[in-house]
Amino acid sequence: MNASATALLEALDEEQREVATHFDSPVIVLAGAGTGKTRAMTHRIAYGIATEVFPPNHVLALTFTAKAAGEMRSRLRGLGVPAVQARTFHSAALRQLRFFWDRFADGDFPRIIDNKAGIIGSVMQSLGMETSRELTRDVASEIEFAAASLLGVEDYATKAAARDLPGQLHVDDMVRIFEAYGEAKTRGRLLDFDDVLLVLSGVLAEYPAIAAEIRDQYRHFVVDEFQDVSPLQFDVLSRWLGPRDNLCVVGDPAQTIYSFAGADASLLGTLGTAMPEARTIRLVRNYRSSKSIVATANSLLRHTAKTALTLRTDNPDGRPPSMAEYPSDEAEATGVVQAISAEIRAGRRPRNIAVLFRTNGQSPAYEQALAAAGIPYVLRGGERFFARKEVKEAVLMLKAARATSSGQRLPEAVMEVLGSLGFTREPPGPGASRQRWESLKALVDLAEEHQAGQELPVPMATFIDDLADRAEHQFAPDIEGVTLASFHAAKGLEWDSVHLVGLSEGLLPISYAQTPRAIAEERRLFYVALTRAGRELRMSWSLARFESKQRPRQSSRFLSELGQVDHTMGDGSRTAKSATLNRCRRCGRALVSQVDRSVGRCSDCPAEVDLDLLDRLRQWRVRVGMEQGLPPYLVLTDTSLSVIAEVRPRDLAELARVPGVGATKLELYGKALLSLLSE
Repeated sequence: MNASATALLEALDEEQREVATHFDSPVIVLAGAGTGKTRAMTHRIAYGIATEVFPPNHVLALTFTAKAAGEMRSRLRGLGVPAVQARTFHSAALRQLRFFWDRFADGDFPRIIDNKAGIIGSVMQSLGMETSRELTRDVASEIEFAAASLLGVEDYATKAAARDLPGQLHVDDMVRIFEAYGEAKTRGRLLDFDDVLLVLSGVLAEYPAIAAEIRDQYRHFVVDEFQDVSPLQFDVLSRWLGPRDNLCVVGDPAQTIYSFAGADASLLGTLGTAMPEARTIRLVRNYRSSKSIVATANSLLRHTAKTALTLRTDNPDGRPPSMAEYPSDEAEATGVVQAISAEIRAGRRPRNIAVLFRTNGQSPAYEQALAAAGIPYVLRGGERFFARKEVKEAVLMLKAARATSSGQRLPEAVMEVLGSLGFTREPPGPGASRQRWESLKALVDLAEEHQAGQELPVPMATFIDDLADRAEHQFAPDIEGVTLASFHAAKGLEWDSVHLVGLSEGLLPISYAQTPRAIAEERRLFYVALTRAGRELRMSWSLARFESKQRPRQSSRFLSELGQVDHTMGDGSRTAKSATLNRCRRCGRALVSQVDRSVGRCSDCPAEVDLDLLDRLRQWRVRVGMEQGLPPYLVLTDTSLSVIAEVRPRDLAELARVPGVGATKLELYGKALLSLLSE
């Protein structure tokens, strides 16, 4: 073994090293959150090349987001293997389809649809259906689900009967939309991204020569986030592989969050059966989060599948995660931004802080609050970085300076060029000029990353090539600002400090998640969100959209599954000691309803009622009813008496938590009940 290959293994722990060195059979890696899976995958590729197990141009690394693919390419360059292809499924398929198009089709390559919602809206209007932006978006998602699940129109019609369809649409309506949408694409010579995979799958099946050529090019496959692979993507992967088994997949069933889009986590579980000789390796050492955050994540994991990985870490304990309650959405946004301001004053960079929410509709309140506080922010899923006017101008200027910047260190050369666009070392005040400056500063920071550790100046041409690659794959550099993102958009990212906001019933789990399967996916989504945090995790919710006396919101049921978490009021006026939140004392499940929480057990778990006490309570109720001329049930209900007989309240505060015992009944009967209970 050469020295460079040995050095690659020194940076890995025992399990990661096994991932990097096992080539005798397929490898299935079960990797928990923050366990260094990207490091293991990239070192596997680099080690395989260093030991000549495979040539770099015969490897294809696949992942699910442009950012993840860009991160993988960046790491592979750092390991000295820049020739390896690291792409999303769609990017790799589109590249192959374009290359072979003339071999199986006539005419120019079709136009790719970036967003199918517009065409779907026109199709629905032509069919006499009412449309809205939300409805067309949901219909588009349903069409994507069908494609990802390899369902033709007839198969979908059968499957859709058991699905919650968008709006008030029926199965027949969806079938009509499916057919009309397909006809519209044919007339316009259009392909959507699902078609790219479908067409390539068909080509690989019908044209053996093309399939053989692709298999000769790509002989070794590494697939990230395998729990989110759809049947369609798995079909394409199987055709790329052919009869070979040179495959390494990495996934975590506890992070399956795209079932609604057709992802099938069972493929990860059944792969071992399909490939019985495969080696399964588990990565459970978390390098990202503090011990207290890992413990919180593990508490939530206990409510998922029994096969969920239990994380462990050698990191410091860190500050315990906290929960805060606010009277309104505005108060919550204000309180969260005040906490962020304190973090920044204490020295934390804004780019190391994130505010995560369940739906994008929750974002504007935090955008406004951060802007009012003069704190820069980045909205993931907003305007694309390389589409910004100032970035386009900067790239053009850098290209023009390619030949005149030799001899300078890269950061100085880039700053000199960007100075002509108004870039200064010190940032301007808040506003549009500050946002423009942050974009240019991101390019300077990227140049510093390229130069770091290099004694000789990095050529401007190398930097420009990297920018071109990033622009092609929408892999934007980090911008100095607090990140605002949905839970879904945060997948694969990490920050020192994370604020999870809006954690109330109806938002988490989302209101339309009604089935046990949908609730389980919402819990996994929450797990993904909280495991983005490295050092600090803050969770919050508000009692109402606006401050009012209406019935308050309930905090998310998932919060009761987190074990010991500091719980405070958002205004800091009241702080409760760290305490285990509500779980059934018999089965350990989270308690959601008020009655269940009052008695400390699930409604379907056996009660522990003192029957003698219950009989005395009923006799007391009859006497009080006769004295006051009331039916017994108007004194206290049977449910209230049963709860009292089970929990045996010791004071007025505990008695007040019993369902049916309001302030009036507490005043009328409280002392008498406590006297009876003390006998």
